[in-house]
Amino acid sequence: MSAPGRGADSLLVAVHAAHGAELHRYVAAMTDEVRAADVVQETLLRAWRHPEVLTRPEGSVRAWLFTVARNLVVDAARSAHRRREVSTDDLPDAGVADRSQEVLDAWLVGDALLELSAEHRAVVVGAYYQGKSVSDLSRDLDIPPGTVKSRLHYGLRAMRLALQERGVSA
Repeated sequence: MSAPGRGADSLLVAVHAAHGAELHRYVAAMTDEVRAADVVQETLLRAWRHPEVLTRPEGSVRAWLFTVARNLVVDAARSAHRRREVSTDDLPDAGVADRSQEVLDAWLVGDALLELSAEHRAVVVGAYYQGKSVSDLSRDLDIPPGTVKSRLHYGLRAMRLALQERGVSA
């Protein structure tokens, strides 16, 4: 398709002068001011691409312009882009990291802890989950510090075996 000539340019200027303001008001009533300006511009561009429209009688040109503008607004409202895009002033919530592996790990460790004897479990839980020192555990459990160290050693060894049985490798 070839570009319209100079005559079409002057006709388009005259059509814009005659109908531009009314066309803008018409479109703005169906949409917003910013979108209305875009629709009017697209409508006039289509008129420029079809110079035969510009030579029609005055009423016919006006009807063509308003019909094209209305169709552009309707097409935009029906488009997939418009249906899927929602504007909002609220920011979306921050994403939450996937913690499923942490939950599974905690479940495996908790299950392995159940296989320990009560004495070994008390020392392992006190040292690793409660952050107690050997002297604190010795005092709380009323056992010598060497016994705490021994139970911790053998308790961790039993934990490692229990976890290996569940498919966890070191």
